Amino acid sequence: MACWRHLFSVITPTYNRARTLDRVYHSLREQSFQDFEWVVVDDGSTDATRTLIQGWQQESSFPIRYVWQSNQHKKTAFNNGVRHAQGEWLVAIDSDDELDPNALYHMAGVWEQIPHAQRGRTVAITGLCARPDGRIVGDMYPRDVMDVSSLDMTFRYHVRGEKFGCLRTDVLRQFPFPEDIPGFVPESLVWRAIARAGYLTRFVNQVFRVYHDEAGSLSQEGRSAESGRHALGLWLLAHDTVEHCLGWFRYQPASFFGAAIRYTRFGLHLRAQRVARPAGRCLSHWESRLLVAAMWPAGVAMYVRDRFRDATMRGKHPMAT
Repeated sequence: MACWRHLFSVITPTYNRARTLDRVYHSLREQSFQDFEWVVVDDGSTDATRTLIQGWQQESSFPIRYVWQSNQHKKTAFNNGVRHAQGEWLVAIDSDDELDPNALYHMAGVWEQIPHAQRGRTVAITGLCARPDGRIVGDMYPRDVMDVSSLDMTFRYHVRGEKFGCLRTDVLRQFPFPEDIPGFVPESLVWRAIARAGYLTRFVNQVFRVYHDEAGSLSQEGRSAESGRHALGLWLLAHDTVEHCLGWFRYQPASFFGAAIRYTRFGLHLRAQRVARPAGRCLSHWESRLLVAAMWPAGVAMYVRDRFRDATMRGKHPMAT
């Protein structure tokens, strides 16, 4: 049984974001609930990040720990932060966003409302994001309080848009981001694996995070999905959908047809880039193979479209290497 020093560890992976980190810091200073630490994982920044954090460490009313690593990737920085966390619950916030002033207070209150018999199966408390003008990002949940898996919320209830909350640190340590896969890895691969292990999330229609959509932010890394830049990560997500999530097909078949298209589309990008698919990720179910085969022409068409777009931008023949 872990002995936690705080209820929350707020973790911020960052790389050359000294100009926006003060937004996170000031939102933490304004928290109405103070049983937390701030762990800043610096992914090899070359700006004034270290000096900035050292100054805040001298004045802050809450503990700030600075963890430096050579430049690797956000997912590696996140895993590093989880290993260093001394809080029972982990709140991961990007270096350009801010928490609602009562976010930690409300998260703690939601946790207290969960029956003790159910707490072992509860892995996360997830609420909403709002823009600085107060507009909710994406969909609200069908009910104000729901205890379901993240897979159910995605496929059965069709909830879309940026969401935010806290996760149990002990469970996250069992499900780290795969560091052996280069580049971008969708966060949802980890959340899905946790859901398939039987864990539930308490979803609440409560704003926890103020979302700033800035160019170059870490939270935008996975959104350049329309090119081959993040082909491996996007192929992995498509593979996970058609191989491991078919139990939810009846709720949202269009999402699975789209995933089958992306499986072929980004698989062709990987072949063109001479990037090997990770070992052990074959389609083992006949339903998965049939779905991918049925959507294969559309996947090829999407890939060809990508190549023509890229070629137009580069001013060269679309199939030139």
